Amino acid sequence: MITNKLIFQESEASFFDVFLAQLPIFLIFLVLYYFILRPNNKKQANVKTLQENLKKGDSIVTIGGIHGKIIQVRSNKATLRVSNNNELTVDVTAVARLKNSENKE
Repeated sequence: MITNKLIFQESEASFFDVFLAQLPIFLIFLVLYYFILRPNNKKQANVKTLQENLKKGDSIVTIGGIHGKIIQVRSNKATLRVSNNNELTVDVTAVARLKNSENKE
């Protein structure tokens, strides 16, 4: 009976022990943020800046793969000339990148 009490006796966990137990979880979230979330946020910010600065004459590619030249920009719509007599109106959020950009991704 005395041995059972000694075996099942609980010890109090110190702050340091609790911290060490949770450290791997914290490190996993830190790595996740640094390698996945942070670059994605930077890319989204770059695309948003690109979409806000569109102007007439820019050659663009949409997220659907349509290549065209902007002939008019209104609030959140852009009109593209895709060939001689064909024009499309797309949302500005559909613009993926500039076609004549040096930093192609």
